[in-house]
Amino acid sequence: MSTPVSGTSGAPAYLHGYAPPVRRSHGRRTVVNSASYLLPRLRPGLSLLDVGCGVGTLTADLAAHLAPGRVVGVDASADVLAAAREAADARGVVVELAVADAGALPFADGEFDVVHAHQVLQHLPDPVAALREMRRVCRPGGTVAVRDADYATVHWHPAAPALDAWLSGYRAAARSAGGDPDAGARLLSWARAAGFTDVVPSASVWSFATEQERDWWGGTWAERTENSELTNRLRGRGFSEEDVAAAAGAWREWAADPDGWTAMVHGELLCRA
Repeated sequence: MSTPVSGTSGAPAYLHGYAPPVRRSHGRRTVVNSASYLLPRLRPGLSLLDVGCGVGTLTADLAAHLAPGRVVGVDASADVLAAAREAADARGVVVELAVADAGALPFADGEFDVVHAHQVLQHLPDPVAALREMRRVCRPGGTVAVRDADYATVHWHPAAPALDAWLSGYRAAARSAGGDPDAGARLLSWARAAGFTDVVPSASVWSFATEQERDWWGGTWAERTENSELTNRLRGRGFSEEDVAAAAGAWREWAADPDGWTAMVHGELLCRA
């Protein structure tokens, strides 16, 4: 999930942190696997602001679709923006990068044709305020595009009680950090509260079932569970060292199971500014 920029109440502690497995997981993001709902609104020459751009691979891919248009990525973490610079340079695209607050974006009214946020609103204490600010910097008639997971929809096979416990702990940890782990289902209500009236809602699914997909998805979640900021959050919600180890082990067991399958629903919105 792309890293959040802060809301109007100050920068929240990012639930996942920026440990290597988090960066590896986020680094697989592309327009096709994470923003295909936005493709009909993209064309060369448009300007785009990517809010909470994180490691920047998705931002760089958006820049490739919009070249020679202007693309700007903002995030709360100057450290993670260094990774975003590397991603843009590796793709050979021009991306401007800056530290910024989602509740007070440092741009003029109507400055961008498209304003985009992927897996960001779920981490903010005031997602409606962030949507209002995204609307402000989008030109009249432009597009504000958001996509967020709904962790209430996560499902896997075979059954794994340790993963059920992990999911309950994750959702509690997300709420304790000031966010909403079920944001995908809330996006439409948040957009309406932010004043949008022309909204196209949709949903898409991430599903992982091949050996390679399971190895990546289960492996990164195992590492994130035992060695990232999420580890501390889980401990704060009552997870013992044994619980953390059991959850990480369950992720690895699931990944190694040839019958392993999992899916997660994402909510998506295309909002006319």
